[in-house]
Amino acid sequence: MAWSTREMAELAGVSLRAVRHYHDIGLIEEPERRSNGYKQYGVGHLVRLLRIKRLTALGFSLSQIADMDDDPDSGPDPRDLRALDAELAATIERLQHARAEVGALLRGRAASDLPLRFASVDKTAELPDPDRSFVTVLGAVLGPGGMEAYADLLHQEPQPVALELNELPADADELTRQSLAERLVPYVQGLRARHPGLSDLASDAPRGRQHTARTIGKAISDLYNPAQVDVMKRLDGLLLSDVDTPVTALGTPLRDLAGGAQCAQTQDGRRG
Repeated sequence: MAWSTREMAELAGVSLRAVRHYHDIGLIEEPERRSNGYKQYGVGHLVRLLRIKRLTALGFSLSQIADMDDDPDSGPDPRDLRALDAELAATIERLQHARAEVGALLRGRAASDLPLRFASVDKTAELPDPDRSFVTVLGAVLGPGGMEAYADLLHQEPQPVALELNELPADADELTRQSLAERLVPYVQGLRARHPGLSDLASDAPRGRQHTARTIGKAISDLYNPAQVDVMKRLDGLLLSDVDTPVTALGTPLRDLAGGAQCAQTQDGRRG
């Protein structure tokens, strides 16, 4: 029995275009032709096409398949299989995370602009717009450990001194800024004592400490007014002068002032 190109494509469940492409790149040998000029495919062609279809469904590229032995019993190279297995595991993890986010959106327990780990914290719904945008940026640069530490912080009610910074006008005078920075010191120190993970939010940042610090620094300058940024810088200096708290306070939403992400920049500077 011989099949036409269309018949073989239908049997294998692939498109005519795919069969022709496999011919063009040498994955399938050209069959003999009938007297009328039409190709006639045999069982061997079908088996080869089905193998290609299965390997591509597993995730192998056509170039990898071309390098494989034609003997189906030999199978793919174990190194290729291990690499593919790692890719599939990463894909499954990504899809599971995406499904969890979709489920949270369906249940109305998450916002589309916030990472799931932050969006699942009820307090994020109460954040002022600048802080909410800042949390979104954190979700893009922090690793799992940093996000977990920060999400824990979001469960805590801010004290009045933190809210005072949130409401600080851009034209606040020198005395007001300095006084607020000094009053924020014990608040931030208390946060760090209760949440040790905040001391180095960038420890597992995917793109490293310096990239995290630069991104967060840019977010702070864009989202908060000059007086608020100035208070954070003053607070940074006060905390750095405290031997027991050798980290910076910059790099957190104003409602929390937990510090941490910008501490990467400070630590890198000291190493240099």
